[in-house]
Amino acid sequence: MSNEIEIGRGKRGRRAYSFDDVAVVPSRRTRAPEQVSLSWQIDAFQFDIPVIAAPMDSVMSPATAIELGRLGGLGVLDLEGLWTRYEDPEPLLKQIAGFDAADATGRLQEIYREPIKDELIAARLQQIRAAGVPVAGALSPQRTQEHYETVLKAGVDLFVIRGTTVSAEHVSGDAEALNLKKFIYDLDVPVIVGGASTYQAALHLMRTGAAGVLVGFGGGSAQRTRTTLGIHAPMATAVSDVAAARRDYLDESGGRYVHVIADGGLGKAGDLVKAFACGADAVMLGAALARSSQAPGKGFHWGQEAYHAELPRGERVEVGTTGTLEEIIQGPGHRADGTTNIMGALRRSMATTGYSDLKEFQRVDVVVSPYHPGS
Repeated sequence: MSNEIEIGRGKRGRRAYSFDDVAVVPSRRTRAPEQVSLSWQIDAFQFDIPVIAAPMDSVMSPATAIELGRLGGLGVLDLEGLWTRYEDPEPLLKQIAGFDAADATGRLQEIYREPIKDELIAARLQQIRAAGVPVAGALSPQRTQEHYETVLKAGVDLFVIRGTTVSAEHVSGDAEALNLKKFIYDLDVPVIVGGASTYQAALHLMRTGAAGVLVGFGGGSAQRTRTTLGIHAPMATAVSDVAAARRDYLDESGGRYVHVIADGGLGKAGDLVKAFACGADAVMLGAALARSSQAPGKGFHWGQEAYHAELPRGERVEVGTTGTLEEIIQGPGHRADGTTNIMGALRRSMATTGYSDLKEFQRVDVVVSPYHPGS
């Protein structure tokens, strides 16, 4: 049965689903939550929980990256953010939290005009390394050529190339394109790259040698890409499509497994559950972690799209504060809205459906069951 519908006589479109459109269905034995493992491994690095923090200034500072590492996840620092532009960004973070909504975008653009400083990139990464947790930093494809040598010299365990859309072949008339395949081959560290939202785009990224592919456009709650560019990737379909690319690339490459990391649309615990059910190996969280009392955004959330110099396609949004980083990740939860103890929720969902680890849970039954809050 075709999944395409007729939009008009001259155009057909494929039906796609967001996490709100699907639900997990218990279909076999149950098990005790304490028997469930949430660990995952990428390259040589083993993590207790499948959580990567989005490289966004509202989410990650060196201190929160260290704290998440101690909780078993991976913090990724935005190496184009305030921490690599200013010696002490704390006063600016307070200012950003106090901006009026009407002029927040313009004020953000002003603050982020400050140049990135290589010595600060090195200092921030060394601060994280000194704490004894895994070190990861992110650059956009446009800035990777300029700063990656500084990043590698400072020392990272994993390197993230993250943009709204990242392709294996970027065509540019006025600048040398980043050759991802050559770049990744020349590096000595595993690279996570994205976003991609289609089977074909993900397959191309897997062929570059990436250790992981980010699925989606990231920055879900803080992004307005659909409004400004008309581009949107319903995440349940996108993750499922990229998981299919992972399976086919595994055959094509003779056994090379590339991790699928859902990035965007993951504000609540139930969204995480459905991301894994659709085939994700790990999740990259933004708004979910921006709600912590330690988050640099102080109850607000924004990404790089919000201060783009020419075409802002994101905004600073208020997400509030629901608990400490530990309460949000591991509990105890004090709210019934899916914003605290998100790993406890994932563990319980896997136990309720009878699965003991994340790879098994990717096989859980899913139904199309659109959710309408308040109904």
